[in-house]
Amino acid sequence: MSVNVNKFATLRNSRGNDNPNVVKAAMDAERFGADGITVHPRPDERHITYKDVYDLKPVITTEFNIEGNPTEQKFVDLVLSVKPHQVTLVPDALGQLTSDHGWDTIKHKEYLINIISTFKNAGILVSIFVDPVIEMIEGAALTGTDRIELYTEGYAKAYSLASDSRFTTNEKTTISNVSQAAIAPYIAAATKARELGLGINAGHDLDLNNLKFFSQNIPWLEEVSIGHALVCDALYLGYENAVQMYKRQLTY
Repeated sequence: MSVNVNKFATLRNSRGNDNPNVVKAAMDAERFGADGITVHPRPDERHITYKDVYDLKPVITTEFNIEGNPTEQKFVDLVLSVKPHQVTLVPDALGQLTSDHGWDTIKHKEYLINIISTFKNAGILVSIFVDPVIEMIEGAALTGTDRIELYTEGYAKAYSLASDSRFTTNEKTTISNVSQAAIAPYIAAATKARELGLGINAGHDLDLNNLKFFSQNIPWLEEVSIGHALVCDALYLGYENAVQMYKRQLTY
């Protein structure tokens, strides 16, 4: 499990000082059991700054994953300078609130081949953000990427209905079918990715409620990246406890 520390930076930036300290938050996440640290610096630096990335690199002892849009040359230069263990390429628009779609790996095939080779030639593992669509997985395999990251918002939204305590048993039976239908394209996409020799990551809206079901149905996951939900839970449960609770969802 990779802990995304963006929200610590958001909170810090709201007061314009260094509290909470992002480097400490990342180091504590590792100490509490995280397998990696993820950051997603955006061009406006509204949460993680480029300075944060440079500050984090020397202290991270687990996998360091930098997410971002490689069409921004500033981002490419950052990654090549820092040389993290992994870079995750996300097709965000400028000023986008949060990632909400994967790459069209067919339309952008040639671009992805070129940019992925740039990072791989620097010794950096590459993952690309994709929707759970077989054609997109097949297209990803042709780009030279090492891994894909499945965009999981669709699954999370459907699964939340099935677990709503307000529903009767009969209603839950019907809604459970919805959650099975929601996970189905992810199983198919992950199966295809595995057949094609791609590593499988996942992320977006995964939380304590839906993570275990997802990981049980896709046992080949290399990594899940979780930030927003974990930080929200940490407000009530405590940071160390929240990290360890998420880790337990991935062991069954």
